[in-house]
Amino acid sequence: MNTEDLVPLGDVLTRLDGPLTFARFLIGERERAGMTQSAAGKKLGISRQMVCDIEKGRQPVSVELAAKIAKTLKVSPTVAIEACLQDQLRRAHMKYTVTVAATKRA
Repeated sequence: MNTEDLVPLGDVLTRLDGPLTFARFLIGERERAGMTQSAAGKKLGISRQMVCDIEKGRQPVSVELAAKIAKTLKVSPTVAIEACLQDQLRRAHMKYTVTVAATKRA
């Protein structure tokens, strides 16, 4: 399969359930890993309440934290960072769409 034929995960999720948010990303990946909010918080070094607040959309996430969460959950950071940036644009009432592409550094 040609990589040009692949559809980004964020696009697939948007078509299925609406816009991709970091909250939806975290819930999905945490549940896929079979972790409770408490277990995820311990593994990430944050409180269960903060995990809950992120998942409810009450706690914004920095790009750095999004990347750390993706790494900790052993998933590609691309979708996590894209969802994080898209959330930041939504909160700023800016109608832009972000696409993050991973490139290999030399």
